[in-house]
Amino acid sequence: MEFMRLRRRLAIAVHGHDLLKDKLEGLMQKFLELVEKYRTVRQAFDAEYAEVMKLFVLAGLTGSREALVEALSQSRGELELAVSTRSVLSVKVPHFEAQVRRAGAYSLLDTPVELDEATARLAEFVPMMLEVAELEGSIRVVMEEIERTRRRVNALEYIMIPSLRETVKYIRGKLDENERGNITRLMKIKDMRLAEEREAMRQRRG
Repeated sequence: MEFMRLRRRLAIAVHGHDLLKDKLEGLMQKFLELVEKYRTVRQAFDAEYAEVMKLFVLAGLTGSREALVEALSQSRGELELAVSTRSVLSVKVPHFEAQVRRAGAYSLLDTPVELDEATARLAEFVPMMLEVAELEGSIRVVMEEIERTRRRVNALEYIMIPSLRETVKYIRGKLDENERGNITRLMKIKDMRLAEEREAMRQRRG
């Protein structure tokens, strides 16, 4: 019974190892896809960030500081952020959605045109910023899951499965040894009975 139980455990461990290796390969593929997408989005993010900051700097150079502070205070908006998760190969990764609402308007007469473009570009820049944050979070979560899965694969491949195989092999050897012993005993019993029968026949003839 112990032999059968260990064989079942070994079969389950081997099957689980195969499934985990498939999962690990899928996670690695998804990780590379996320990294490639992050690289593309981050390049666009950095370029857009530089442009937005340049517009604010130009606005500061062409308009008075007091007017800019007043305009930014009047046009200050609200950011509504919805945080949820989505599944990537059964791994929950972050997902962000945002709405930007501008609270009011400022006087166009007292502010430079660069400020108009800067604030408009900034509102468009927020979703890109959230996408970068979402990708960074997803990469981190997937990377952690890859490490956990790799540890489980290695534990099965190098510790549990070899140990079970060795134990099953040992028990099978003992069972085979017992079976050979039983066969030897049966053969000896058979030989003894044949010898007894021959002796009985000899005595009857004599």
